[in-house]
Amino acid sequence: MSELLEHVTIDTDDNPQASVIWLHGLGADGNDFVPIVRELDLAGINGIRFIFPHSRRIPVTVNGGYVMRAWYDITGAELVRREDEAGLRASQLEIEAFIAREKARGIPASRIVLAGFSQGCAMTIQTGLRHPETLAGMVCLSGYVPLADKLGAERTQESLATPIFMAHGRHDNVVPFARAQQSRDVVTQLGYQVEWHEYAMQHTVCLEEVQALSNFFKKVLG
Repeated sequence: MSELLEHVTIDTDDNPQASVIWLHGLGADGNDFVPIVRELDLAGINGIRFIFPHSRRIPVTVNGGYVMRAWYDITGAELVRREDEAGLRASQLEIEAFIAREKARGIPASRIVLAGFSQGCAMTIQTGLRHPETLAGMVCLSGYVPLADKLGAERTQESLATPIFMAHGRHDNVVPFARAQQSRDVVTQLGYQVEWHEYAMQHTVCLEEVQALSNFFKKVLG
């Protein structure tokens, strides 16, 4: 792709040695997770470049065709029936373009983390498990595995070594907790190492989760 999506960039120092590409949820944009940079405890990690892309605006069927930022269309509340495969794959290419740009700037794949919330979590899984290199890590928050029936055939051998942080609220009213558990099981049954966290929260992020995330970043980027 010739041009990257619009995005917000925050560097934690003048010479970043790692990159985190963070993907927002449905109807939000890259600014949604910018505040988390200040909340994370990144002590002991060399500079990180945080990149928060804005997805394109598309009509979303479940919201009456309203045009909003979305990585792919959602046709119904059940999330996985009649999935927007074309939209998922198009956004996967857009995210791969960010990974390629970071590598061109001198950050190896082994120092790049893909992160996402809700739809952004689905895109993290869609992209990270199909990426032809081992990434530093994947952060999968309050989402699910898209195109699960195709994952076994399409995942790469290299991605098996990518550490995965997966977290979900037990009271999530958008992506049901049972769906998240199924997604965790799909990924672990394929041989991935998943660090699983669950919290007494709805479709959001909590302080305890941010602390666990800080530890994950220290482990994979420290």
